[in-house]
Amino acid sequence: MLVYDGDCGFCTTSVRCAETYVRPRCDVVAWQFADLDALGVTQERAEHELLWIAPGGTVYGGAQAVAKLLLSARGGWAVAGAVLTLPPVRWAAHGLYRLIADNRHRLPGGTAACALPAGRRPGAGKAAGPGHSNAGHSNTGR
Repeated sequence: MLVYDGDCGFCTTSVRCAETYVRPRCDVVAWQFADLDALGVTQERAEHELLWIAPGGTVYGGAQAVAKLLLSARGGWAVAGAVLTLPPVRWAAHGLYRLIADNRHRLPGGTAACALPAGRRPGAGKAAGPGHSNAGHSNTGR
């Protein structure tokens, strides 16, 4: 399962592009609609980075979540994912991921809400409890 920040325009756009072009074989859900407790992750971590939850429950974050997403696809995407797991590429990918994630509100598709902690974003508190609904977008069948 891929868990992303559904309140962030940049993150949402990035995930939609991955669904269209990479076509990962996984469920995709915004953390705001995921049962984070059942997944074994905190809201703070979900706000901080993209998450890949492996079938056995192992959680990968940030650049390694991107690598797992790529590995789940076919063809050249899987090769790119494998390369992202190798040092020193893994280390460079982590640094680049943090740079992008920390500045996502400045990137195309990003909004000012992307820079705010979830509790301070517009519309915060309107849901029935962040991170604890089972509704959301899913790509079951890929």
